[in-house]
Amino acid sequence: MKTHNKWLTAPLAAGLSAALLSGCGTEQGGSGDSGNGIRVGMSDEIVATDPAAGYDPGSWLLFNNVFQSLLAFPKGGSEPEPEAADKCGFATGSTVYSCTLRDGLTFSNGNKLTSEDVKFSFERALKIADPSGPAPLLATIKSIETPDEKTVVFHLKVPDATFPSKIASGAGSIVDHREYPADALRTDGKATGSGPYKLDSFSATEATFSANPGYKGTAQRKNDAITLKLYGGDRSALSKALTDGDVDVAYRGLSAEDIVTLETSDTTDDKGIEVVQGSSAEVQHLVFNMKDPVAGKLGVRQAIAHLVDREALVEGVYKSTATPLYSIVPAGIAGHNTAFYDTYGAPDKAKAKKALRSAGITAKVKLTLWSTPSRYGPSTDQELKAIAEQLNASGLFDADVQSVAYDQYEKDIAAGKYGVYVKGWVPDYPDADNFTTPFFGEGNVLGNHYENATITGSLLPRTAAAPDRAATADEYGKLQNLVAEQLPLLPLWQGKQYAVARQDVTGLEWTLDASTVFRFWEIRKG
Repeated sequence: MKTHNKWLTAPLAAGLSAALLSGCGTEQGGSGDSGNGIRVGMSDEIVATDPAAGYDPGSWLLFNNVFQSLLAFPKGGSEPEPEAADKCGFATGSTVYSCTLRDGLTFSNGNKLTSEDVKFSFERALKIADPSGPAPLLATIKSIETPDEKTVVFHLKVPDATFPSKIASGAGSIVDHREYPADALRTDGKATGSGPYKLDSFSATEATFSANPGYKGTAQRKNDAITLKLYGGDRSALSKALTDGDVDVAYRGLSAEDIVTLETSDTTDDKGIEVVQGSSAEVQHLVFNMKDPVAGKLGVRQAIAHLVDREALVEGVYKSTATPLYSIVPAGIAGHNTAFYDTYGAPDKAKAKKALRSAGITAKVKLTLWSTPSRYGPSTDQELKAIAEQLNASGLFDADVQSVAYDQYEKDIAAGKYGVYVKGWVPDYPDADNFTTPFFGEGNVLGNHYENATITGSLLPRTAAAPDRAATADEYGKLQNLVAEQLPLLPLWQGKQYAVARQDVTGLEWTLDASTVFRFWEIRKG
């Protein structure tokens, strides 16, 4: 499987499961446009305007507003509902999934949207299989039938109850078959969809969007236009743009220090700036190479698990803009437990020493922790150094930190050069499956040589086939407990979500939830 490009870019990056508003007013209902364009700034790049290529948070932000999917996540909800479709459902079992389209769907160019476009879009993404694209999410599709212009029937290779969530994500974006080549990416930087907005212009520094008058779906726009300003990883520039009034909203990319300063500053109210905060399903892990001569030893991994102080990390490094994570499925996602806390408890030097001695290790363990701030944010190096200090303070480890650029980092992981390294994750959809199958299924994205026949042969297939997602809690509990016992990774923290806005902007609380969909149409200015 390819390297997954929705890896976390910073600890303030993904959706939240319960939005908590600090001061901003709530805008509910209504469909009238405000008439005011809104300027949104973010430090992420938009890597692609073609849905067959993009699998990063910035690109999916564009896709979710310009393209329709058959299904979509409603604001504040984690169960997908019809969007371009009028209705969808499984036949008997979870291997045949059918959708009926809404009446009168058209693309922003006026072309009619039919089942042919839906079939074309999915088959195209799978055929192109771009290394940076979402094809792996669609891998369970065996074939697609279109009995008529409004009906689409998906035949799946295996039972996959999460298929509705997968096609409700950016991976399910529907494109016009007349404007996109079937076997190659579109390269003109344009996008033709049927979503609430049209992409009017796109460059490395700015994308502009306007209302799509032909849109037919569930979104009710609260504005006429959005200008998305892109700061290319320059967080200081994004923060300055907000305080100077160059943007109305800062979404994704403000540092922990920026957030804390804005939340505590006496001048924030004077500047007319407010902070929206919520929890998120975004996670970060310390990953162990199971074939490494040092990290491959269970006793070493257990000792690390007994020593890492998550509370100190999130407070000291991330200024409480994240929360400690004690399992692979984050809080707020059905099936979550606290397997790692239950197994290892609070930091305990004596237990760490016992784990090493039980493994026959009596000397200090020499260890290198590998980091890459260019992908996971500038605080990542600081975080790994803090972990090294915690390990060394026990007297049981001699740990240091090495930091490399992301491209080299990924190559070295693939080559098995690292024993311990950091990985983060932005979910594709709010289901425990998306925190387990990519990590522990066949061809997993961690690159750490961990395999478990019980997980791949039994637990994952059973959970994937269960239409009642709440009924999977016991199976996911077994999976989490097994991972905690075998320790192929160590969960570190779960992010919080922040957006910062000027006081005349409302509705942001409806753009931030566990689906990770930033809904342009919910924002109103003035």
